Amino acid sequence: MALKMTRRRFLQSASLAAATIPLSKVVSADSSFTSGEFAAPGSFKDTKTVYGGVCEMCFWRCQLVGKVRDGQLVKLEGNPKSIDNGTALCARGNAGLKLIYDPDRLKHPMKNVGERGKPKWKKISWDEALDACAKGLQKVRKKYGPQGVALWYHGASAHYPTAFFEHIGVPNICEPAFYQCRGQTAIAMLKTLGYVPNEDVDMANAKAMLLIGTHIGENIHLSHVRNFITGKLRGAKIIVVDPRFSASAAKADVWVKIKPATDTAFLLAVMNYLIDKGIYNKKFVKESCNGFAKFKKGISGMTVKKAAKICDIPAAQIIEVAEILAKNAPNVAIHPGRHATWYGNDFQRIRAHACLAALLGGYDVPGGIQNINRMSAGHVHWPEAEFDDDYDPEDFALAEMAEKYPFRPPGTPTDMIRETMITGKPYPIKGMVVWGANPIKTFPVQDETKKALKNMDFVMVTDVSPTDITMWADILLPEACYLERYDHIEKGTQWDCSAKPQQFIAPRMPLVPPMFERKDPVWIINGLAKRMGVGKAIPVKTQEEYVDHCLKEVEDVELSIAKIKKEKGIYIQEGESSYLEPGDVAEFNTESEKIELYLEELEEEGFSPVPVYTKVPEPPRGYARMIYGRSPVHSFNRSQNNAWLHHEIPENPVWLNDELAAKMGIKDGDRVSLENQDGVKTTGTTIVKVTPGIRKDVIYLAHGYGTDNPAMTVAHNQGIDDQSMNTRTVIEPETGCCGMRINFVRLIKDGKSISIPA
Repeated sequence: MALKMTRRRFLQSASLAAATIPLSKVVSADSSFTSGEFAAPGSFKDTKTVYGGVCEMCFWRCQLVGKVRDGQLVKLEGNPKSIDNGTALCARGNAGLKLIYDPDRLKHPMKNVGERGKPKWKKISWDEALDACAKGLQKVRKKYGPQGVALWYHGASAHYPTAFFEHIGVPNICEPAFYQCRGQTAIAMLKTLGYVPNEDVDMANAKAMLLIGTHIGENIHLSHVRNFITGKLRGAKIIVVDPRFSASAAKADVWVKIKPATDTAFLLAVMNYLIDKGIYNKKFVKESCNGFAKFKKGISGMTVKKAAKICDIPAAQIIEVAEILAKNAPNVAIHPGRHATWYGNDFQRIRAHACLAALLGGYDVPGGIQNINRMSAGHVHWPEAEFDDDYDPEDFALAEMAEKYPFRPPGTPTDMIRETMITGKPYPIKGMVVWGANPIKTFPVQDETKKALKNMDFVMVTDVSPTDITMWADILLPEACYLERYDHIEKGTQWDCSAKPQQFIAPRMPLVPPMFERKDPVWIINGLAKRMGVGKAIPVKTQEEYVDHCLKEVEDVELSIAKIKKEKGIYIQEGESSYLEPGDVAEFNTESEKIELYLEELEEEGFSPVPVYTKVPEPPRGYARMIYGRSPVHSFNRSQNNAWLHHEIPENPVWLNDELAAKMGIKDGDRVSLENQDGVKTTGTTIVKVTPGIRKDVIYLAHGYGTDNPAMTVAHNQGIDDQSMNTRTVIEPETGCCGMRINFVRLIKDGKSISIPA
């Protein structure tokens, strides 16, 4: 049975819930970019605390308060009322101040009078900009039908625009967060458990934690990190499986220095050992799991000895991990991770995560994965539900073609949209809207993305800053940032599940008004809707009304913006414990109401119904596999132009094994560039970090550096763009998600390519 999953259905089933400041330079008539700094406020009268901020320097959404003087935001702090992050903010959260007053930010609507990729900008009015967008999109729709338009979107502000484009019949919609990040995690968990736990893992009360390539301490999701640290301080045994000595590995009791792309083999061997020795949680498996006998038989071939050879680790270490987990079960945190698009065999790896937690009974118990749906703070309808859908996306050929990936995340796979933009098959896509996404830095095979954009009749881009994708716009629209607008409703629970059960609801509210001509998404989309002849379908007139509408949908309590303001930005109510009561049996939202160890839906579609390891290609001689991750002060590319954060980590060092470095004549701090297996070279350079803390068959660097757009004056050409090395990709057959760690590189120093020793 194929998985029919629209974006809205997925979100519901997963329960995802003009002041002026002097400029030292005047913006020129033909540009909205300026390199001047803002002058200091002329006077400091009373400082006012403004409540209601919700951070978006990353997508963990900590709750904020702002300190405002003379209409200018001068400081950000965590909201003292928050049961999520409290008064704490990370470096990125504090640096939001530098984003709002970044002189490089988009200020006015712009028209590209040059060519895509090499723009020449002319400042235009909002009327002219929206007229041009409506005309461009309508022309495409009239000639090619609504399927002639595509949308790439990301971020909280894209919910309302996405609902609008769905309403007018646009079927080609994709969010990179699914197909290039966490799609496998969400769908694998949804099909195995019946819900998506995200990172709802009670690490604070775990007796043991297993992290597979999960870079806690480098992603700096505040409540998440606090949860991890609390568990560590309370004595939890920490196991980290990673080719690199990451920040979390530095806190581990056991670091498994695994060969990349072999994680599933490791997990299968651990599960086999638990079953063979009879040290799995028999009671939980009998009561709450489906298909155990078939599962046991299906994974039996991956012995400890076999996995040790595949993973290039000692067999004794696999046994040690299994024994630690069994000894501390059921209070074990088998962390599902987040970013999962690694090697093209990742859906089965995440299935193995869920199944291992099941064998240990690690669900809805202290330290385990929590079904937060059970303790939800009412039900918040997602904003896009406000626009009615007048079409079924499955009616279109491209969506039908996507059926080849029966377990795909919501939307149409990225590579399908891009290929159709280039080839015109099965139908032409000639109009592109990009909202808050940066596909140049997000999608692998950049040349294909650029070719697709060149082939468009019209490209509209809305963003906060001049990211690389903005260079490809015909019309560029400046959006108010998260500190300047009403927006997405955040809801959640306290980070330590052993504490008094509480839930919160916190809509994003502006701390200061937007400057220049920046507008919120409701204002922009409503103006576009009127010009495209669908003004009668507009559900709300303002962003504030939009948030109020969503608050009214919360069950069992009457909420409004006015009430939330009186509550200092956060509504808190008592909740229910996510832990099972003694004698209770865990239930799951699957057809069997149990965890699907043996997933028959996979078998029906021709895939292995139990997790299976699939071998991937090895590095060619002279090259190492390139892997990537997070910088602790950056959210990939979106924060690269932040001067405060750039000052802390201005470039992304290449991690190289110390023994290899000695053989190659490379020293710590040497400046290098990279060359991949296809002969493509990076335009930027960076320094080498020589370390014993990485395997010899990989090199590592943080993702998001190497910005191409010179309008980003801080980030331009700083560090190496790892995505430029991803000239090959592999599409996972179950989900249609991209494999992002399948390219191989060698170093270039002083213009000379240096092969990596075998």
